[in-house]
Amino acid sequence: MPAHSETRILPYTPQQMYDLVADVGAYPDFLPWTAAARVRETRDMGDHQVMEADLVISFKVFREKFGSRVTLWPEQKKIETEYLDGPFRYLDAVWLFEAVEGGCAVKFSVDYEFRSALLGRVIGMVFNEAMQRIVRAFERRAAELYGPGGGPDTGQGPA
Repeated sequence: MPAHSETRILPYTPQQMYDLVADVGAYPDFLPWTAAARVRETRDMGDHQVMEADLVISFKVFREKFGSRVTLWPEQKKIETEYLDGPFRYLDAVWLFEAVEGGCAVKFSVDYEFRSALLGRVIGMVFNEAMQRIVRAFERRAAELYGPGGGPDTGQGPA
């Protein structure tokens, strides 16, 4: 069962990074291999929101749609993603955003398994590199939205 986790310290606030990752509909604008994104439904559960979304991932000859349930925990600055349907047997990912001196610790972890052994072998060879590219894409997007120095007083992007 492949897994990947990493922590990055970025010069942005936890709220800025949380807002960036929570904006699933904008993923095709900056995430590699993301051809389309559609939020099917968002439900307010009081202390959290539950979003169901579809992503279309296009990588070389593969083009797959998969659905996920994204649980947004605004107070904890935590985002959990649970796989619903598509090419995986399962996929669980967690983003956690914590304030640290000078910015935010962005913690990302994902655990997954493909239904197809062939797809698993092909993607498995480059999976860790792909996850690192995705995290870097979020980092670049944050610099575009909030400025390279980040922080709460850049005057750019959502508050």
